[in-house]
Amino acid sequence: MAKGPEAFRSISEAADELGVPQHVLRFWETKFSFIRPMKRAGGRRFYRPQDIAVLRQVRRLLHEEGYTIKGVQKLHRELGMKRLLEASRGEGLSGAGRALPDGLENAALSPERRARLLEALEALEAAKRRLEDLLG
Repeated sequence: MAKGPEAFRSISEAADELGVPQHVLRFWETKFSFIRPMKRAGGRRFYRPQDIAVLRQVRRLLHEEGYTIKGVQKLHRELGMKRLLEASRGEGLSGAGRALPDGLENAALSPERRARLLEALEALEAAKRRLEDLLG
């Protein structure tokens, strides 16, 4: 029998639901202070429904949107958890918190150049997705 939507999930259940290995969830805990599953005796993790929503958004930002870990951390600092969760419900995020690729993250860019660069990056990623859809 499947668990209800409000039931707590073990790390293996959470990993299966999110489509990531368990070690990735543990790693994310070390990188994102806002990921805090409940821990029982012996250190066993249990994920509440809101924890799963946060993890789903982190996975989407990292794996689908192309954010770096530093980019997600910055996004959380700038927007907070509420805005991150709103984005996970399909309300989207602006490119403001979007991380640039490694090597450009610390480049001295004017806001206009940064915005143009992010627009170009998004256009290239959209073209890549279309090509992958056609080929795959």
